[in-house]
Amino acid sequence: MSQVKIALDAMGGDYAPYETVKGAVNTVNSTDNIKVILVGREDEIKNELESYKYDEERIEVVHAEEVIHMGDVPTKAIREKKQSSLVVAMKLVKDGEADAVVSAGSTGAILVGGQLLVGRLKGIKRPPLAPFLPTEKGFTLLIDCGANVDARPEHLLQFAKMGSIYCENMLGIDNPTVGIVNIGTEEEKGNQLVKDTKPLLEAADDINYIGSVEAREITKGAADVVVCEAFVGNVILKFYEGLALTMFKTLKQSLLKNFRGKMAALMAKPALYAVKTKFEASDQGGAPLLGLKGLVVKAHGNSKAFEIEAALKQCVQFSEKEINQKIKDSLCE
Repeated sequence: MSQVKIALDAMGGDYAPYETVKGAVNTVNSTDNIKVILVGREDEIKNELESYKYDEERIEVVHAEEVIHMGDVPTKAIREKKQSSLVVAMKLVKDGEADAVVSAGSTGAILVGGQLLVGRLKGIKRPPLAPFLPTEKGFTLLIDCGANVDARPEHLLQFAKMGSIYCENMLGIDNPTVGIVNIGTEEEKGNQLVKDTKPLLEAADDINYIGSVEAREITKGAADVVVCEAFVGNVILKFYEGLALTMFKTLKQSLLKNFRGKMAALMAKPALYAVKTKFEASDQGGAPLLGLKGLVVKAHGNSKAFEIEAALKQCVQFSEKEINQKIKDSLCE
């Protein structure tokens, strides 16, 4: 069994390096075919590692003195902070010393660094971010959720094709259905981008296109892959997250108002926890930036160790399923 090498930006995220290091150790201790390269301030990382037992041959520390912060201008940070943990981690992928990079740091810097440092596959016009969203039926892939706010029809067509390949291999769904996000299912509905994209999706014989999907239908699992440009996708993603948090907070407040509610909450706790876990989608890992020469995964900024672990294991599955090669064979020249 070949070993998958993953560069982890140990300094990226709200709880780094404590949670990133813990996530790396947990992954190595539970997964045989993985090596994690922790990139960041060596002293801080090794100080955290002292608390754990692990196979020292499968965790390596690469020093990077600088850190890209959330407030940094992405392009400037990537160009000027050459010794940052994110840049050094991405260069490991670029140079073939790692198969993938995972970071819970600045989304903008990850998007810029992915394209400038790791680089696009030949023939890929725009790499999209693609997270899984929980639905009644399981999970739906949302593509694009933040990378390309001014996409064109040909970009959305590639998103649909890459999303289909990714969804089929990660979730094991044969011939996944593809829909385009729209304000209605009627043929005349939609802005110009949607209207211009529809004929391209309909004519594509390598995707299972089923037509328009309204936002309220996404939660029902109306399509396995939902395609949109990044402005719409990011609004959907953030609303999804915010609504879930508000619903669970409101439910908790209501249940804890009186003794009867507290007893009901106690009995329903396992079921409520299961629903909460699903809506966090933490076991699905992060959002990959598809269409690059190497895998780049954006984990949530407030990721805890179990979310970092899920993102690392996601990279292993991505590599084992040879998703990048399948994207290259299907879309690239």
